[in-house]
Amino acid sequence: MSPESKLNVVEELHWYTQVIDTMDVGIFVLDLEFNVVAWNRFMQSYSGIPSADILHKPLFSVCTDLPQRWLEAKFNATISLKTQGFSSWEDRSYIFEFQNFSPASRGLDLMHQNMVITPLSSLSGKVSHLCVMISDVSDVAQSKMLLHESNRKLEHKSRIDGLTGLLNRACWEQALIDECSKLKVDDERVSTLIMFDIDFFKRVNDNFGHSIGDEVIRHTALLTQKISRTSDFVGRYGGEEFAVLLPNTCHEQALYFAERLRKRVEESEIKTNQGIIKYTISLGVCEFNREALETATQWIEAADAVLYESKDNGRNMTTVQSLAV
Repeated sequence: MSPESKLNVVEELHWYTQVIDTMDVGIFVLDLEFNVVAWNRFMQSYSGIPSADILHKPLFSVCTDLPQRWLEAKFNATISLKTQGFSSWEDRSYIFEFQNFSPASRGLDLMHQNMVITPLSSLSGKVSHLCVMISDVSDVAQSKMLLHESNRKLEHKSRIDGLTGLLNRACWEQALIDECSKLKVDDERVSTLIMFDIDFFKRVNDNFGHSIGDEVIRHTALLTQKISRTSDFVGRYGGEEFAVLLPNTCHEQALYFAERLRKRVEESEIKTNQGIIKYTISLGVCEFNREALETATQWIEAADAVLYESKDNGRNMTTVQSLAV
């Protein structure tokens, strides 16, 4: 090779080094023993490790906070398959614990990263080195996480009653429809529905105002939630009326639930600036029966009917209709 050719090679290497150093991504090169043979300016700036302190040294002995076993598996797979390896921030938020300085993603303390591992071959065609590229995707990650959280809140809002935190009517009715479908295909399954409402609720609103009425509704919802199982579906059906679906529960067990709730409400009190409020509820309990009921609407109507029996018979009581044939 002529002196001029050698000079051209040196110049090209210098250009390549400048290009790598000016790129706004982290780039480093490893040999097959995972010793560092190149470490660009991005990696130096964010890691705080200058090239002189890491070149020709094992990556994992210098960067001790890396997920070594996971990275080694990624590196070895790239070497054996001779294809690029990838890692997204959605799989692993970050590889290197770099501080995030992007003003567009201030909510993230650490830089979120994508990683690409590229096998580098020698003139013989064998993989001799790995080029690892670390991209800062904090802005994208933050935007996507905010969108996900916004969608989660919207989905939650579409299912939950804003006043009580219980299932709203639409969501609760869908749960009831789903339960009806299960009951129709499983003859051994037994489930019971409880409908109840607050006695003389209009008097509360008239005497104390709607804000106190809302507090009574919230208080009732809280007492119901406290005695419910995670498998139960508790919903606000409308106004001062509530509905509780008890899957895998016969009417005798549901009666125990209803009476426990009724007594808790009766014994409780709500302290307000206008005095102490005590109130009661009336309940209707209806076990699903395949011979008498076909739809969720019929089940609700049957439970409502026994609820109004409770109200007609003096209120503050539970009436049961098992619909046994």
